[in-house]
Amino acid sequence: MPDVSASASLPQESAPASAFPLLVVDIGNTSTVLGLADAGLNLTHTWRVRTNRDVLPDDLALQLRGLFDLAGLGGAEMAGPRAAVLSSVAPPVGQNYALALKRHFGITALEVSAAALPDVRVELDIPDAVGADRLCNLFGAEKYLGTHEYAVVVDFGTSTNFDVIGRGRRFIGGVLATGAQVSADALFSRAAKLPRITLEAPLSAIGKNTIHALQSGLVFGYAEMVDGLLRRIRSELSAPAVAIATGGFARTIEGICREIDHYDETLTLRGLVELWASRVGVRA
Repeated sequence: MPDVSASASLPQESAPASAFPLLVVDIGNTSTVLGLADAGLNLTHTWRVRTNRDVLPDDLALQLRGLFDLAGLGGAEMAGPRAAVLSSVAPPVGQNYALALKRHFGITALEVSAAALPDVRVELDIPDAVGADRLCNLFGAEKYLGTHEYAVVVDFGTSTNFDVIGRGRRFIGGVLATGAQVSADALFSRAAKLPRITLEAPLSAIGKNTIHALQSGLVFGYAEMVDGLLRRIRSELSAPAVAIATGGFARTIEGICREIDHYDETLTLRGLVELWASRVGVRA
């Protein structure tokens, strides 16, 4: 497949006001992150809720309405979003969100997949196997490329994904590692006498008690794993790569990892906004 530059996307024109607010939904295995974007393609509100595979479309519609009301968006001036884009790695939940938006808000949501992104070059053995959230990260990372040929997005979720992205919307591949909280839960479940702890960095690597020793191993040890994998990934690339961290655990290791250049908590949601804009051919 020929390389496609980032500037070679669909022709762009100003977005009609009727397309906004735009609802963006990133459905993960543990949590779902939602946001609203305005006509300038800026995120104005964000929320994080637990992913529940048993929740039905009507329940999700009530949840959405409740989030809008909490943000003061429940009046006549904002009856609901006017457009939506969904990324899901939990298929039943993604389908139920799509149904909720169709039934209760009259919106046919754009659902992210490799097949729906002809200008993205997925360089995997099975291109369709790439997760929707990783495609969103590709779009969110574009602004960090600058003069770099490559970017690596480290997405801390249930698993920690290292997404290797090349200029021209190339998804080159990556690494999947066990998430920090999953590692901690596995340790606690197999060692009954170990206390459950908060995953936060202690003051020193050498612990003087069990809690601090666990925090050192789980936080500092995990940060070293991230740094080591980033060094190994960079050594396999033909040019320098910028590294961006996102996801919940990124806040914990911020300032600890030496190989990460930027921290962006909303990278995946912003990627959803940019992806949607590229599909419908609009600009801010």
